Amino acid sequence: MITYDYPLNERIRTLLRLEDLFDRCEHFVRADDPESHHVALVTLFDIFEVVCRADLKIDLVQELERQRQTLLGFRNNPDISEEALNGALYEIEQASAALLAMQGKTGQHLRENEWLMSIKNRTGIPGGVCEFDLPSYHYWLNRDPAQRRGELEGWITPLLPLRDGLGIVLRLLRASGHPEQQCAQRGAFQLMLSGRTAQLIRLRVPKSQAAVPEISANKYALNIRFTVPDTEMRPRQTETDIYFELTFCNL
Repeated sequence: MITYDYPLNERIRTLLRLEDLFDRCEHFVRADDPESHHVALVTLFDIFEVVCRADLKIDLVQELERQRQTLLGFRNNPDISEEALNGALYEIEQASAALLAMQGKTGQHLRENEWLMSIKNRTGIPGGVCEFDLPSYHYWLNRDPAQRRGELEGWITPLLPLRDGLGIVLRLLRASGHPEQQCAQRGAFQLMLSGRTAQLIRLRVPKSQAAVPEISANKYALNIRFTVPDTEMRPRQTETDIYFELTFCNL
């Protein structure tokens, strides 16, 4: 199955983008080659751009507190595992404490690093980080992989409370929905929402079905158009019935 997440507001859109960027950065930091560490650093710059444009820390702390209060309402419920509930509450409290402990403006440690900012300014230029443009960066990329990794981790670590907080929020959001089996006849699907509210829509499509969903939604209706994947031509709607799993998620 291939899962497609579609955010229905700007806040969830930002969290999904950051989740993807943090995962990508972590993946390339683990490697040893200079090319991977270059991608990790460029991805870190992307994270920096996103977190500087939104007051994520306060939003995450407020959402985590709201979820904590909700979970506290399940105390002494015989249908809820007390051990699992305590574990979830502890995780939320730890994440909230780490977010509140973040000092100063988010990403300030990167902004104050003149060397990093000089590289960031060149990454927007095609081929702008060649060795003749940034010899000091070329030297860094040729250092011992463990040293590079250590510095990358040092630059990423102050931002990890954001990653952990948004990870909890998105996990709870995704778990809030109940999957429904649907069929898009000849690749088209429309559903009137009739007052149903959601922050995130999840689609799961079998890999065996060669179709890509194009999703649009407003407060009145959800429209999905499945297209034939083609890397050379403009996408066109499939003529085949597509069976998929649809989930509305809302906290």
